[in-house]
Amino acid sequence: MIAESLNIPKTLVLRILKEDFGKRKSCERFVPHSLTPEQREDRVTSCPDIIAMADADKHFFNKIITGVETWCVACDPETKRQGSEWVGETSLRPKKLEFQRSRIKAMLIIFFDSPDVVHKEFVPDGKTVNTEFYKGVMNRLLKRIHRVRPAAFCSGDFFLLRDNAPAHKAASVCQFSTQKSVTALYHPPYSPDLSPPDYFMFPKLKMKLKGLHFADVVRSKKL
Repeated sequence: MIAESLNIPKTLVLRILKEDFGKRKSCERFVPHSLTPEQREDRVTSCPDIIAMADADKHFFNKIITGVETWCVACDPETKRQGSEWVGETSLRPKKLEFQRSRIKAMLIIFFDSPDVVHKEFVPDGKTVNTEFYKGVMNRLLKRIHRVRPAAFCSGDFFLLRDNAPAHKAASVCQFSTQKSVTALYHPPYSPDLSPPDYFMFPKLKMKLKGLHFADVVRSKKL
């Protein structure tokens, strides 16, 4: 439309947009929920508290331990880019059969901070992440922090960041965290952009798993 209205080549329009204006084409990102005005206001009012904590302590972000869950499947198809290959000018286009993601899967619970992964475990078959199970996860997490982050454990100078899943915000889990002197950062409802693993860890992890085949969940857990 711009090229036609100005009567200039499309290549010139693209060069101006990219080089002169620094623009790039970005695809839409699906979000699970459309926030209500109250939820948006909640996010705005909670930000100054986080900013104040970060301003008061330059090591604030290094003290955050993020916990999140994700599904790992026994077989996940490769992407088109992963399946691409170099061919000659007269070669036929490569083909592969289309198949669906495997129904064999296991839920991974992982906690990590800026240096490394602190704790990880798979949910056993037949188990659900309810309040009692998650209290056990928290107990194992604290034991792991004591082992791999002894200074932070002894001083209690760390923060736990997790989303608002029912098991995470249950009264008994909050009471358990209070008894163990675990400080949980406030996570506004329906805020997937505050979950770092969804943007850099899980995509890279699952990209490595694409195209691999596991016969059962036990073999996949060894990964």
